[in-house]
Amino acid sequence: MARPSGQIALPLDWSAGGSNDGPLIVGTSNADAVRYLRHVATWPVRTAVLTGPRGSGRSLMGRLFARETGGRVIDGHDSVSEEEMFHAWNVAQAGGAPLLIVADAPPAAWDVALPDLRSRLGAVPVLTIGEPDDCLARDLIEALFAQRGIALALEVAAYIVPRMERSYAMIHRVVAALDAASLEQGRRVGIRLARETLLSQGLIDPDLLERQDGTTCR
Repeated sequence: MARPSGQIALPLDWSAGGSNDGPLIVGTSNADAVRYLRHVATWPVRTAVLTGPRGSGRSLMGRLFARETGGRVIDGHDSVSEEEMFHAWNVAQAGGAPLLIVADAPPAAWDVALPDLRSRLGAVPVLTIGEPDDCLARDLIEALFAQRGIALALEVAAYIVPRMERSYAMIHRVVAALDAASLEQGRRVGIRLARETLLSQGLIDPDLLERQDGTTCR
């Protein structure tokens, strides 16, 4: 896949996931977080929190972080007890593996009962993944289809993106809907199928059907 002009090339193995992962696509919404995770030696404390929408690749980023640094990842701040998280914090600060906590929201929004843990979390850098820009959305649509074994013509994602809600959740819904429609109807995923399927399921805005794509990604 050609790299969009607005995307950022990743060094080493951050350009691909593990055996069951697709590629990590980096754009303006997640570049700062990726950059921070790749420079553990500069962390003011050996713990960070990564937040972002579901489906944004945050768990994949956690797996890549663990693989490259040997660090521990807690995927979901409520997936472990407060005592276990406090212990993981202390181990990291004592020179052990760095700790990354993946969560829906920053620590200020968590209901933390343990005072010592609450005070320490207040000093943790929070990395935020934003919603995708047009170029990242296009690449992600193509990558998700590729994971399903479908080679998508370049113009299909370019047609969809300007007409849909710009969110990771919507991208996953669009890909699932088009994959199902293609299988049910025995048709390739092209602009005509995309238009018919996404309109019928309310996944694109009918008022934007005639919108021209003005973003150059390649």
